[in-house]
Formats: sequence, structure tokens, C-alpha cells
Amino acid sequence: MPYKPRPSGPRPQKNRQVPQQQQKDENELRINREITAPQVRLVGENIPEQGIYPLAKALAIAQEAELDLVEISAKADPPVCKVLDYQKYLYQQRKKAKEMKANAAKVVIKEIRFGPNTDEHDFQFKLKHAREFLGEGSKVKASIFFRGRSIQFAEQGEKQLLRFAVELEDCGRAENMPVLEGKRMTMMLAPLKKK
Repeated sequence: MPYKPRPSGPRPQKNRQVPQQQQKDENELRINREITAPQVRLVGENIPEQGIYPLAKALAIAQEAELDLVEISAKADPPVCKVLDYQKYLYQQRKKAKEMKANAAKVVIKEIRFGPNTDEHDFQFKLKHAREFLGEGSKVKASIFFRGRSIQFAEQGEKQLLRFAVELEDCGRAENMPVLEGKRMTMMLAPLKKK
């Protein structure tokens, strides 16, 4: 195979993905040189005198304290800044968010189903289970399913759900009246708050 010389000039570029600059999240705070306002309002307990400072002076105060200048409120005029350790601040924010998430109540919904012609023994059995669920702090979704022509007994089903709610008044309260959706009538019961 004979030798072919390469054409002179710039080499053709292959399609390479150029990494884009990471865009800052709207909720992310600007720090130090990222702050663009000519003047800032300095607040916090670790600065000599609170007030409005030129950006250069505020940066000098932060540098002197070996901390960061953090823009707390960008929408204010002039923007409000604090002198603090930014990494420590982020750590505390994450920790606080994690604690709030852990403390958020997780709602568990247990469903109890019966028909419009459920006999007394079954009704009492389901009532006992609902009482246990409400005692655990779970919500109870009581539902009556109408099969075939039993939809004619919708009124009877509603009476049964209302009786169910009345029987459970000591440990739970009805969040809504019985609602008919297609062939199913439902009602939600929430546990009473413990004092």
C-alpha cells in the first residue's frame, strides 16, 4: 500500500462533549468573590459594627476573621451578608433538614373492607381490628364494596359506615362522610391525638 501524506491545515474536530459550567441552584448562596453588588449590609455577631459596607471592605473583614462572606438575602437592597464559616453553615443546614425529615410523621393507612350485608359478628371483628390500627396511630380507610346488584343497598352501606364511625368515636374521628366512588363506598378515620 503506497504512503499517503496527510492533508495540511487544522485537523478536523471530533464531536466532543464540552463540559458545561455548573449552574448555581437558585437556593444556593453566593460567597466571597461571587457576590456582585457594589455595597452590602453586614449583619451578625462576629463583626465589629453592623451596617452598609463597600464590597471590598466587607471581603477584607471576612478575610481578616479567616471566614467567608456569605450573601444571605440577595433580593434586599443592598444585599444582606454575614461573615461565617460557609462549610460549617452548609453542614448545619443539611443536619437540620435531615432532622426535620426524620421527625416528619409517616402516615400509614390500613384498609378494612366489608359488604353491605355484613353480619354482626364480622362487623364486631372488623371493628376490633380498626380499634387496634387507630391505637397504633394509623389511619383507617373503611370501605364497602358493592358486587353486582347490591349497589341497590347503597343507603344501607352508608348507614353501616356511619355506625362504624360512631362505634370508634373513643379512639378515632371520621375525616369525611361516606363517599361512593363507582361500586365502592369509602370513609377515612384518623386516630385521636394523644394528650
